[in-house]
Amino acid sequence: MIEISLIALLSLVAQLILPWWSLAVVAFIVCFFRSQNAWRAFLQSFIGVAVVWLAYALLIHSRTDGVFTGRMSELLFKTNTAAFPLLAVTLISGLVGGLAGLSGFFVRQATGNQMASSTAGQSRS
Repeated sequence: MIEISLIALLSLVAQLILPWWSLAVVAFIVCFFRSQNAWRAFLQSFIGVAVVWLAYALLIHSRTDGVFTGRMSELLFKTNTAAFPLLAVTLISGLVGGLAGLSGFFVRQATGNQMASSTAGQSRS
């Protein structure tokens, strides 16, 4: 739960200053240092990022009285249902964050194994 909140808060702040893909960097770094296994890294990153982007999409939807999301739905999905763009934004951003978090976990595993084997080789000498 802490990781989800940390990813959500840091990605929200990062996206105020940096480009949209900064959410992937945040998820990568948080999962590099804090995740216990691959599934948790993916799910925590997915949920943390998806919640931020869903909240932002709902904010845009409410501020435009659904006009913007309705037009985007007509353009992309050939229907006037606001749920489709909201669902698409949530899934795509969640996948970007989830895969970034998973990458962070796997990089930590790969570098941790290399560091452990290099220190074991040095102690034998």
